[in-house]
Amino acid sequence: MRLMRHHAAAIGIAVVVALDLTTKRVIEGVLSSAPHSIPVTPFFNLTLRYNRGISFSLFASDNPYMPFILASVSLLVATAFTIWLLRTDNGYAKLGLSLIVGGAVGNALDRLDDGAVTDFLYFYAGAYRWPAFNLADIAIACGLVFLLAEPGRRPREKRS
Repeated sequence: MRLMRHHAAAIGIAVVVALDLTTKRVIEGVLSSAPHSIPVTPFFNLTLRYNRGISFSLFASDNPYMPFILASVSLLVATAFTIWLLRTDNGYAKLGLSLIVGGAVGNALDRLDDGAVTDFLYFYAGAYRWPAFNLADIAIACGLVFLLAEPGRRPREKRS
């Protein structure tokens, strides 16, 4: 039974990576020539952006080694989360960790391929703009929600 859960986690990771990389390549194909943005709703565009840093473009750099450094850090974190995934029996934790690992691997592979992470989901409201993101980022955020909300956590005892 435990082996089946590991296979399910591996399949989940592979699905996240495949969907992430496929959507990035499709968007690049569609938006690499003008226009670089397609309005979808009054608050959402498909917009091609490249992030040379990490979240919110932190540590963005044109240094030729930076993509390898950031991808290596992502893969090290993914390895640590994979070890955690292999050691847990909690289904919510497994799902969350699978989503996080799949997202981290997808972004790392994209960074190694392009030198940057391809972002294309762009939301805004009036003058407020949210940084563009991708499916890997969604997987990572959802994975964190599953980890934080896992029902296996015991509530803190009330102090009298």
